[in-house]
Amino acid sequence: MTESASGSGQYKFWILRGLLAGAAVAAATVGFRLVTRSNRARNRVVGIIPARFRSTRFQGKPLVEILGKPMIQRTWERAMLAATLDKVVIATDDEKIAECCLGFGADVVMTPESCRNGTERCNEALRKLKKKYDIVVNIQGDEPLIEPEIIDGVVKSLQGAPDAVFSTAVTSLNPEDALDPNRVKCVVDKHGYAIYFSRGLIPFNKTGKVNPNFPYHLHLGIQSYDAKFLGIYPHLDPTPLQLEEDLEQLKVLENGYKMKVIKVDHEAHGVDVPSDVAKIEAFMRERNIP
Repeated sequence: MTESASGSGQYKFWILRGLLAGAAVAAATVGFRLVTRSNRARNRVVGIIPARFRSTRFQGKPLVEILGKPMIQRTWERAMLAATLDKVVIATDDEKIAECCLGFGADVVMTPESCRNGTERCNEALRKLKKKYDIVVNIQGDEPLIEPEIIDGVVKSLQGAPDAVFSTAVTSLNPEDALDPNRVKCVVDKHGYAIYFSRGLIPFNKTGKVNPNFPYHLHLGIQSYDAKFLGIYPHLDPTPLQLEEDLEQLKVLENGYKMKVIKVDHEAHGVDVPSDVAKIEAFMRERNIP
């Protein structure tokens, strides 16, 4: 083959590759627009609390007692006070958790053990509900002191952002938690949309030290989804950043979807590891929280 023929062949290859890439981007864009345009009035809202017994960091966590009550019960009681939720259910794959939740009056939906994260468990639960909903709020079961106002805030922020398929909340990061990989950090743009989440400190400055004057954001364990997008999420392939950080929300960002973030005041963080139980009980005693 001559040099000119070889060059022509390479040129055609790159043109074809560019066309295919452009088609893929266009298809993704159309899919995104279909989700966002068809859900401008998103009024029917369900809160789902995913709860699994087997956790790598804290097995049986939903059933651990916080000042005499199972943690999952405390989270459920808080969620029931949210004004924007039409219904609250607990989604689990464990009979012990289900029995406990039914005992204090919660609605329970059994979901498969194969669910890889809370988002997929919420999707499985949503599919089993008889009524149709526009927004699904994923309320982490390890947030026993989540304020109902925060739940309402993430719902309203998604309702007010038709270009977003996801919303969540952040609060101020305590300096002592800056380097804790169990405390997920978040950075947002000036319009209130998520840029990135990390287990490491972000942003990270060139001194390599925590800047006591910078307003770092701590991600809270609550997020809401457009119900149609929630059906798409499990079919999206895992993404490199999601796998590296082990953060499911990164798959949303890596696929080009928009995520609205609200800033709230929230002192108590969730229970990630066994040592957090004593911390949150001390926090409750100090503030006379029953």
